[in-house]
Amino acid sequence: MDIVHWFADPYAAGFMQRALLAGGLAVVATSVVGTWVVLRGLSFLGDALAHGVIPGIALAVLWGFSITVGALVSAALMVAGVTLVERRSRLDEDTGVGLLFVGMLALGVIIISKSRSFTNDVQSLLFGDVLGVTASDLRLQAFAALLVLGASVLGYRAFLVLSFNEAKAGSLGLHPGVTHLALLALMAVAIVSSFQSVGTLLVFGLLTGPPATAALLVRRVWLCMVVSVALGWFAVVVGLFFSYHFALAAGAAMAGVSVAMFFTVLSIQALWEWRRQAPVMGKE
Repeated sequence: MDIVHWFADPYAAGFMQRALLAGGLAVVATSVVGTWVVLRGLSFLGDALAHGVIPGIALAVLWGFSITVGALVSAALMVAGVTLVERRSRLDEDTGVGLLFVGMLALGVIIISKSRSFTNDVQSLLFGDVLGVTASDLRLQAFAALLVLGASVLGYRAFLVLSFNEAKAGSLGLHPGVTHLALLALMAVAIVSSFQSVGTLLVFGLLTGPPATAALLVRRVWLCMVVSVALGWFAVVVGLFFSYHFALAAGAAMAGVSVAMFFTVLSIQALWEWRRQAPVMGKE
């Protein structure tokens, strides 16, 4: 078999090229906002928000209206719930987020169970259909990617200070509460625009995998975003390659590669540190 064709064949078909573009756009949105998520330690909240859009999507599928609108409404309700828990409850934040996580997921599954094609609907919502993206899906993703990029550039200083010192952000007049809500909104935009490609369950892999890996490799925040996007694109290309040749679920393959990269880099760094600190034989 011609090795060049073996590598090039997965990307020859039109639907695979659209999948490649959709995955790349999803990476831009999720990696940029995911960098802030990783820096602020909001990974659990990001996972909860990814599941929080399921009820709105499920209602859209069941009642036949725009799934994007349904997802955005559901995400808005999830953000409102998280904000209410943070400001009004005496419970630990993770407890409130966990309750919302389970509650929204359960509500979504209950709604989907009313559908005649329950199994297919659940699979599509949770794992996505990157091989079936349309031109309108790509336009939505491109708009979301530009929105996330623009907001991150304009609010870079506020997001940066908030990520490391919330009290400092307040003393500098950067409105940490508003900045936090803006970050939650950007997370919602990234998730809603990407679920068609990798699904609500696996979008979390792209939201945290590449940024966490980049954080192991570089220190500057803007460089972390750039490296994260590059790693995410690599995960998309490799994931689609494995999906094509080994008949794997495309979204799961892409998310799996993004997570595998993190543990690969972490293991290499740990091994390097162990070898560097290990006593040299004969010099103990």
